[in-house]
Amino acid sequence: MQATISSKYQVVIPKEVRDHLDLKPKQKMTFVEKDRLLILIPESSLDELRGIAAGVDINGYREKTERY
Repeated sequence: MQATISSKYQVVIPKEVRDHLDLKPKQKMTFVEKDRLLILIPESSLDELRGIAAGVDINGYREKTERY
């Protein structure tokens, strides 16, 4: 898929991408530029992230005394 940069440097995210990622109007995006690549990362609310790590094995990680 392709999009064109407007004279105001705006880009329209294709509908298929918006639907697949469930993007919403006014949702913030983070831009990461690396090696001439532009990566857009949609910001997620804390409610959307709740439970994302459920069931993760935490054994073998640093002890609380080793944390900053």
